[in-house]
Amino acid sequence: MCVEQKNERTAAVEIAQVFRQHGDHYCLENKLTPEQYKVMNAIKNCRTRVLGGHMEQCDYCLGIQCSYNSCRNRHCPKCESFKAAQWIEDRKAELLPVPYFHVVFTLPHELNNTILYNKKILYNLLFQAAWKALNTLGEDKNRLGGEMGMIAILHTWSQTLSQHNHLHCIVPGGALKANGQWQSAKKYLFPVKVLSKLFRRFYVAGLREIVEKNGLKLPDQLTDSLTSLNVDQWLNELMSKEWVVYAKPPFAGPEKLLNYLARYTHKIAISNHRILACDDEFVTFQWRDYSDENKIKIMQLKPQEFIRRFLSHVLPDGFIRIRGFGFLANACKAKKVKIIQEQLHYQPKKSTKDRSIAERMLELTGQDITLCPLCKKGHLKRISDIPSQLNKTMTDTS
Repeated sequence: MCVEQKNERTAAVEIAQVFRQHGDHYCLENKLTPEQYKVMNAIKNCRTRVLGGHMEQCDYCLGIQCSYNSCRNRHCPKCESFKAAQWIEDRKAELLPVPYFHVVFTLPHELNNTILYNKKILYNLLFQAAWKALNTLGEDKNRLGGEMGMIAILHTWSQTLSQHNHLHCIVPGGALKANGQWQSAKKYLFPVKVLSKLFRRFYVAGLREIVEKNGLKLPDQLTDSLTSLNVDQWLNELMSKEWVVYAKPPFAGPEKLLNYLARYTHKIAISNHRILACDDEFVTFQWRDYSDENKIKIMQLKPQEFIRRFLSHVLPDGFIRIRGFGFLANACKAKKVKIIQEQLHYQPKKSTKDRSIAERMLELTGQDITLCPLCKKGHLKRISDIPSQLNKTMTDTS
């Protein structure tokens, strides 16, 4: 008898089950973007016989397992663990022996609906405004007087799956001056209020420019009533609000930073372990209420609303949600980071890219993906392939 292998802790209910149970009905009653439809189907089919896979046999108990292929979609809760581990591994060569600051830039909720119709352009603007605000202060001769570095990670959700658009930015404590010298930061990075005002100014200025070029898509019910007068009023109201920029205490060195990034960079809107139940009436899940002493609470949503909220966080195809800036930008980081490391007499750990996937997963996550789940003693060896049903369907219909 062939037993399906579970590559991670079994969840009581998975997002895939919600989609299988309620997805078809949702598609009939709602218009999905091509990206949303693609995500829903990928998650439904992930690690099932639809995608094919291979059979493995234990070299100790001789038990046979069926291991099905992953969908590799970045919105899938089953496919992000190795991607995160691989990404963290790649960052080892870029580490510096300095404090790293965690800065969060949050957009006002008044922009939520507009963003849903303009994800690519307004999320790009979020990256640009955050970096411009940060580097403007970094280049100030009275502060650091040089080019800063930043890794920015886009998150679009709250614990209840509502829209909460914000950037988590990891910033090394210092700047690279024009003469190639490293300038260390003080115990804190920059005043949060100053950073917040700069961020607001740059974002609203960019938004105004987009509006003037007619580059903003709006819901149909707003298009007819929108005039240049109330666009100005809307932008002025955004300028009058307090924009939230939050700076956490710095990480104590590169190892602490890696531990943080390992569980944070490739998060999706909700993980399977938070979902408690799914029936015809509700999807029940846990959420953390940060406004009430971080208490864990239970929320129930109608399946249609749960799916709507989840799919609202699907990003446009090809959109890059983790980006490097300054001396951590892809085009120059290899050269500039090496200059800083040499000045600080720091030799980062070598990457383990030459190791197998199983070896790297064991080192980075502590999970031995070759261990037999039946006897817990032997290791699995591949013995045959399982063809994908998708390929068969395409052949039958052609």
